[in-house]
Amino acid sequence: MINPIVKTIQLCDGRTITLETGKLAKQADGSVVLRMNNTMILATVSAAKDANPGVDFMPLQVEYKEKYSAFGRFPGGFTRREGRASDYEVLTDRLIDRALRPLFPDDYHAEVFVNIILFSTDGEDIPDALTGLAASAALAVSTIPFNGPLAEVRVARIDDEFKINPTFKELKRADMDIMVGATMDNIMMVEGEMKEVSEAELLDAIKFAHETIKTMCQAQIEFMEEVGTTVKREYSHEVNDEELRKDIKEKLYDKVYAIAGAGKPKQERSDAFHEIVEEYKTQFNEEELTEEKIALINRYYHDVEKEAMRRCILDEGIRLDGRKTTEIRPIWSEVNFIPGPHGSALFTRGETQALATVTLGTKLDEKIIDDVLNNEKERFLLHYNFPPFATGDARPQRAVGRREIGHGNLAHRALKPMIPESYPYVIRIVSDILESNGSSSMATVCAGTLSLMDAGVQIKKPVSGIAMGLISENKGTKYAVLSDILGDEDHLGDMDFKVTGTRDGITATQMDIKVDGLSYEILENALAQAKQGREHILGKMLETLSEPREDLKEHAPRIEVMIIPKDFIGAVIGPGGKIIQKIQEETGATITIEDIDGIGRVEIAGTGKNSIESAKLRIKAIVTVPEIGEIYEGKIRSIMPYGAFIEFLPGKDGLLHISEIDWKRLDSVEESGIREGDVIQVKLIDIDPKSGKFKLSRKVLLPRPERQEYSRK
Repeated sequence: MINPIVKTIQLCDGRTITLETGKLAKQADGSVVLRMNNTMILATVSAAKDANPGVDFMPLQVEYKEKYSAFGRFPGGFTRREGRASDYEVLTDRLIDRALRPLFPDDYHAEVFVNIILFSTDGEDIPDALTGLAASAALAVSTIPFNGPLAEVRVARIDDEFKINPTFKELKRADMDIMVGATMDNIMMVEGEMKEVSEAELLDAIKFAHETIKTMCQAQIEFMEEVGTTVKREYSHEVNDEELRKDIKEKLYDKVYAIAGAGKPKQERSDAFHEIVEEYKTQFNEEELTEEKIALINRYYHDVEKEAMRRCILDEGIRLDGRKTTEIRPIWSEVNFIPGPHGSALFTRGETQALATVTLGTKLDEKIIDDVLNNEKERFLLHYNFPPFATGDARPQRAVGRREIGHGNLAHRALKPMIPESYPYVIRIVSDILESNGSSSMATVCAGTLSLMDAGVQIKKPVSGIAMGLISENKGTKYAVLSDILGDEDHLGDMDFKVTGTRDGITATQMDIKVDGLSYEILENALAQAKQGREHILGKMLETLSEPREDLKEHAPRIEVMIIPKDFIGAVIGPGGKIIQKIQEETGATITIEDIDGIGRVEIAGTGKNSIESAKLRIKAIVTVPEIGEIYEGKIRSIMPYGAFIEFLPGKDGLLHISEIDWKRLDSVEESGIREGDVIQVKLIDIDPKSGKFKLSRKVLLPRPERQEYSRK
């Protein structure tokens, strides 16, 4: 019997998390089973012994998979097995990757694969909040070089109280939901959504999360000591030429610094940098300029470019495009840019441009989500596309990547709180990035807001977004926070901090930290500067369109909602759907019905008011409860010797007895002149309490003849 090593972590509310190693997946470099209540996650990590030739980056691959059997379910589809990663799994991958990646040594280039599998869940605890801890623990018990440990937690604010790793049920009541990844000393990653919270409230949530993370990190350190993996493997993945490094810096730094501070446009600046390094290479002959040497020159030149850009900002406050640290690039936008969609907007900020379109649909257009723990329907969709031409790349456009899913999710989170509750339309925003030089996800938020308003969607408040950057040195003792960062400032800087919100508060955020020692003071200053930038951008947006249009576009579908008693849902649908299909066929409207908490919710959609009104009248007639004494217009369905059967309400027939047709005595129904198919007015005079049959009268609606007096002879 194997005796695994187990470490227990106590949460502040009494719940426990256990980490176990030595029992499962022992051939991996590191393997940990994490348990919390009925949730069980296996995290493994495997690394190549050496780096592949020519690799000068961190080839990390994170995969999170949820087994349907974990929740006692069968997968959908014909194969009945797990397929490609769902959006939720991809987003969880990104949460783990973004926290882990900066903690690997800069000169470590061996391929590392982190696999996290959900094997058990009861549908109460949310597993994504535990995956970062599991992944870090697997690295901790391995000999793979890693500057951790770290942990990730979800912090939600529920009834004005912060809660670590809430349940699914608790999270529904939260007005703040963020994931925080951190080491013992530093915040590494933040992502989440909130309902217009202040900068101070967000900072308090991050601090609250960090206290629990410190406990988790300490437990991993003790875990690592028990396993005996405090000493990591030796490696040598870089061959350096210090003389070449020195020569490049001495000869090129001043030239690069001059370009970095010249405020040139992106393409012109890139061409100038490229000419500098290519000119340097000309001093070597063909034999000297080997592939290895070219790789070294490019790497050392990259370091020179990074240092020059950072020094320009820290020493002179000059950015690559000539702006001040707080300055926002020029903004212009247009709405109703293209006629086909139900709403559209073009938003351009500097060299970043997003074209957003809005399509309005009915319930039939809802997105069906069939994840292991999420089996719901989504009525607000946002899809983000980043084609290669947006950055001038000459390569084919393939399937949607992880980055596109992540950026789209951030914009979705930013805008979703502003969609009115019980809005009858399904909404799809598509953001196509046509040009990019920094923060296309924030351009998507801005373009998305304008396109919603152009479509006539009565959003609660407009939302804007901004990406902040950071250049720091000496553990943050000297730093500059940058508003509206460029792509190069993101790549060469120390932070990418995206914040979206209305004038009244933050709705979503995403932060990635690339350095150690980021203080809460810097975070606070970055949030304050971001607020100023967001408000400036929002002001520019509202110059284009100040509020949502009063009405939808002419070609947009019209939807009206009716609430009917639950007992009448079957009557409206009819046997085999015959009645509802007939109404749709005859009126041209699209009708959907669902039972929501014991109430029938009917959506009627059509391109014209006449079809909608006609369908509404038909449905109202079906759900109307017949009342004695009411007058109805009915159609004669059949004639019998004793009277006529009349459909006075859809699906409701009553008997018009021969004695109730006219005041005078009739020997036959035909004598009255009424025929099958005629429409006549009748009055409901009685309902049989036992059979529920309806008794109708026509004669009571006719003038009663005067009584004739007869004299006796």
